[in-house]
Amino acid sequence: MATFKHISSKNADYGAAEQYLTFEHDEFTMKPTLDENGRLMLREDYRIATLNCGDEDFAVACMRSNLRYGKNQKREDVKSHHYIISFDPRDAVDNGLTVDRAQALGEEFCRKQFPGHQAIVCTHPDGHNHSGNIHVHIVINSLRIEEVPFLPCPLCPFRSVPVREMALECAFQKKVEKSKMRPSARRGRAQRKCKQ
Repeated sequence: MATFKHISSKNADYGAAEQYLTFEHDEFTMKPTLDENGRLMLREDYRIATLNCGDEDFAVACMRSNLRYGKNQKREDVKSHHYIISFDPRDAVDNGLTVDRAQALGEEFCRKQFPGHQAIVCTHPDGHNHSGNIHVHIVINSLRIEEVPFLPCPLCPFRSVPVREMALECAFQKKVEKSKMRPSARRGRAQRKCKQ
């Protein structure tokens, strides 16, 4: 069984995420580990891939998109989201999980859950305490650059919402249904929500 962790970041340096994923870091201070010549040390083993970045580096692609659409320019804007899927060390033995399989699962998860987002997916074979837990890092730009399929909104048939936002709409509908408002107030609130 895997655990899932989310970290939002306001750091405008997208290259810092890539640097963390590819170079050794002290897990307690989060500072890069340097060799005897003062250079960054590459991690011994990792798999890495980018999605929706074209031929560009993840950091460059994200910065270009942000400039093109005028997004993520303010200091308080959340620039990226970092997700970590950490597998149980027993998954390697019990379920045949390998670093390559975990990387493929991470890429598939990213395509399905974050369509249209620029992303970098990186798999590490071991945790910071050498526990043997394979884990996948997924870092996405908070800006979605590509259109995703739309589905009709269950609250208002004339309006469509993105596929991944459908769950939010349904959760809102359930919350309204459970409230103690009179029926006419529930309909009005739901219709106002759909018009936004």
